[in-house]
Formats: sequence, structure tokens, C-alpha cells
Amino acid sequence: MKLGYTIIYVADVPATVRFYEEAFGLERRFIHESNLYAEMQTGETVLAFAGESMAEMNGLAIRPNRKSELAAGYEIALVTDDPRAAYDTALAAGAAAITAPAEKPWGQIVGYVRDINGCLVEICSPVAD
Repeated sequence: MKLGYTIIYVADVPATVRFYEEAFGLERRFIHESNLYAEMQTGETVLAFAGESMAEMNGLAIRPNRKSELAAGYEIALVTDDPRAAYDTALAAGAAAITAPAEKPWGQIVGYVRDINGCLVEICSPVAD
């Protein structure tokens, strides 16, 4: 078993894709013609966004992600060689600042923002081996 993809349910899939392109420099793999599903190029594991109505179509009950509410109990982590510059780029694109990048005791640099949906995004350097 391996992690193939993560799906985040959002109110507006195309707007979220545009935000992730601008804020984090990710490239879209595709947006379905329905605008209810999209995937981003992120390496081996795919980051996907699905419209909230897709959850209902799949028989799922969800708590919608909203930036005006407390963040859900998950985060996605995006790894970069320059987390401080990436953090600034994300803020300029409309991300909400949570914690500026700082060095952790294990040597990794880690910062946090919330995306346009209120989802937590960790921006970090690679973990040293």
C-alpha cells in the first residue's frame, strides 16, 4: 500500500487551482470539464481538489473548509529549498500568515499559512538525513 493522492474538498476548484499555482508554484495536471475535480503536479503523490458537491455525490458528509472558521485537523506540507521566500510568495498571493518560517531543533525550517479555503499549509525545507 502507498499513498497515491490526497483530495481536499473546496467550494471553488478552479479558484483553488489558480491560487496553488500562484502561491506555491505548483502546476496543474488537469481540471475536469465539470470544474468539480482537479489534480496538481506535486511529485509522486498527487494533490487533488474536489468540489464540495462531490462529497455528497460520493455519499460523504464533510465539514466544509472555510477561512472564517477554525482550521480542520490536517495540514499539507510543501517542501522547498527556500521556505522563507516561498512563504513570502504565498502571502503575496493571498495566503493568510500563521507562523513565519523558523528553524526547528532538528534543523528543518518550517512555516505555516492558510490557503484561500482556510486549509493549513506547511511550507518547509527538506528534513536532513
